[in-house]
Amino acid sequence: MAIIGVSVDRELDVAATAVYAELFHALSEPTRLAIVQHLAVGEHRVRDLVEHMGLAQSTVSKHLACLRECGLVAVRVEGRASWFSLSEPDLLAGLFSGAERLLGATGEQVRLCSHLVHPMANAGGES
Repeated sequence: MAIIGVSVDRELDVAATAVYAELFHALSEPTRLAIVQHLAVGEHRVRDLVEHMGLAQSTVSKHLACLRECGLVAVRVEGRASWFSLSEPDLLAGLFSGAERLLGATGEQVRLCSHLVHPMANAGGES
């Protein structure tokens, strides 16, 4: 299921592209990225993340559920506590390392791309 390095003569694998899009969508929300950053350090309970991030428990739980559903986060139950960790920490580290290199090469272009502007950012009628 590769989307990079595919020959131009080969038909685009729409299913593979959709799976990649879902992965990047799961990581596209700043709160989820912050949770991933915290979990990259080690296991956390929901209450630890709530304390570190200053967010409501329901917000943290909602984003953890999304990351679990996508297979990016695992949970380990110990007594009454649930400990969350990255399911593939080395692979995620490689993904973020590649993203850092890409951002270093593209500079401000990603942030300034008009297609990535959040819809609410232009709610005041500005372009």
